[in-house]
Amino acid sequence: MLLEAVNRQLQQEISDRHQVQEQLVYSALHDALTHLPNRTLLMERLEMALQRVKRYPDHLFAVLFIDLDRFKTINDSLGHQVGDRLLLAIAHQLQQLVRSTDTVARLGGDEFIILLDPIQDINDAIRVAERIHTQLRSPLQLASREVFIGASIGIAASATHYQQGSELLRDADIAMYRAKEQGKARYEIFDRAMYAEAIHKLQIENDLRQAAVGQEFHLNYQPIVSLDTGKIIGFEALLRWLHPEQGLISPSQFIPIAEETGLVVPIGEWVLYTACSQMKQWQTQFSHPPAKISVNLSLKQLREPDFLEKIDRILTETEIAGESLNLELTESMLMDNVEELIFVLGQLRARNIRLSIDDFGTGYSSLSYLHRFPIDYLKVDRAFISGIGAGGKSRQIAATIISLAHQLGIKAIAEGVETPTHLQHLHALDCEEAQGYLFSKPLDLAAAESLILTNPQW
Repeated sequence: MLLEAVNRQLQQEISDRHQVQEQLVYSALHDALTHLPNRTLLMERLEMALQRVKRYPDHLFAVLFIDLDRFKTINDSLGHQVGDRLLLAIAHQLQQLVRSTDTVARLGGDEFIILLDPIQDINDAIRVAERIHTQLRSPLQLASREVFIGASIGIAASATHYQQGSELLRDADIAMYRAKEQGKARYEIFDRAMYAEAIHKLQIENDLRQAAVGQEFHLNYQPIVSLDTGKIIGFEALLRWLHPEQGLISPSQFIPIAEETGLVVPIGEWVLYTACSQMKQWQTQFSHPPAKISVNLSLKQLREPDFLEKIDRILTETEIAGESLNLELTESMLMDNVEELIFVLGQLRARNIRLSIDDFGTGYSSLSYLHRFPIDYLKVDRAFISGIGAGGKSRQIAATIISLAHQLGIKAIAEGVETPTHLQHLHALDCEEAQGYLFSKPLDLAAAESLILTNPQW
């Protein structure tokens, strides 16, 4: 009896040890929150799928890289517990949309991976992506709230050139970011052009980090003209990058990358300091200097906790008054943390700094908020000015924006003025200021100073 009891105890200990070992293995291969396979298990299954492709070249599978849109906003506003419940709900939904032979994994955060293995062709992966989007159109009920969330999905299909599973994951990730760039809540299929573009962007990012050190940045200046006097009233400072190998790189290429990486903060500070320094020099150098210098701001700059301190330091060190500086914001920036933004803009106005909304009419600002912002100018986007003489919707929109500015007690500035006809219509609409190629293209420093000396009148 004693021996049997000892054997039972040993067997129980062995069973308990096996259970502990199994639990440890399970925990090592599964996500703690959703219990989905984690990156480790996913990579094992990806490598197995690649081995099948190498043995059977006709074998096809696909990877879907899924990133939830607006998850951070929901997580921050409703709390992490609601965020966790949302992730659990999404994990359950994804499992319901695929076959038992497929793998749904969570990489972490709000990133999920689906390994579809096998597939007949890429259309199988597309159908799954479309089912996911259809499913997510319905709200999720969380904490007595209806929560709407979308997903950006990147798709990469197996091919014989892949050597490692990480390469497939990388390409699906690249395609997912393309989906986000194209407006979110959509899917994109990876192709080699995306990879080339990603490599190019990485090179741009690396070069951007060296550009300030190598003094590759400079400013061009485009005059802003008073339509009342026909005289130059100010200049907009525009950032330019002269790459030592690639030559002049368009801001449309490097500014979005600077935004993504946060490099826009130090670069933007350099632009502010340089523009203010130049303004002070003009005030000293010319008897009739321009009244203001305009500089574009990034939302990331405004979010910096010491942003106002930086503004104060720049104004002090360059010795220019606040009224000589005009800061330009994009319309979409006004919809982010409205109350905080109103406070910061109010602090800028308290320093007599002027404020403009750039490219007005192209963003998503709410008119219910507009009157609360201490704005001095609305800038009418060039897209509406280019068609202003055609008598169609462009002129009606331009007229509406200019009228709105006047009703708010502020001024309107037209961008992209290129012809006398544009100018004639803007005079008729009582637009106060304008800039564009009719007056001058953006100029280097020497040409801008020559224009100030010439003091032309239009």
